[in-house]
Amino acid sequence: MLDGTEVIMDGRRPRLVLLCGLPGAGKTTVARSLERELSAVRLCPDEWLAELGLDLFDGEARDRIERRLWQHAQDLLASGVVVILENGFWQRPERDEKRLRARALGAEVELRYLDVPTAELERRIALRNQEPGSVVLTTELLRECLAQFEAPTRAELELFDPPLA
Repeated sequence: MLDGTEVIMDGRRPRLVLLCGLPGAGKTTVARSLERELSAVRLCPDEWLAELGLDLFDGEARDRIERRLWQHAQDLLASGVVVILENGFWQRPERDEKRLRARALGAEVELRYLDVPTAELERRIALRNQEPGSVVLTTELLRECLAQFEAPTRAELELFDPPLA
């Protein structure tokens, strides 16, 4: 771990990219593209849960996976790596925590907010629900997600570094 000093590898500072958005917003699509563009390590809780055969809607399992991935992300940042977390980051306190901790490690931090209209989220989820092996997300569950989501304000977005790509 670092004591707040910067690690610079290959001419760049470590960077944390947080992908913020609801189901169907395109977080994984964006994360995969950024992974290639930024030579980054992408950490996706949904993929880890699925790979381990766990229910994506199991809150306790999700919390354990997200905490472990966050620890791994901090270790990577301390080593000078670019890390992408695609947790969704629905609440401001979680976004603040990640931003402040990553900055303490000497990393730049960007927040990519994928603001997609509800009708488009519903359309995308309906298409994804038809894919073999996909986890079905109902309209009712999406509505519950919408009720829990705290969109970043312009003032909050200004606390983060500008995107690299």
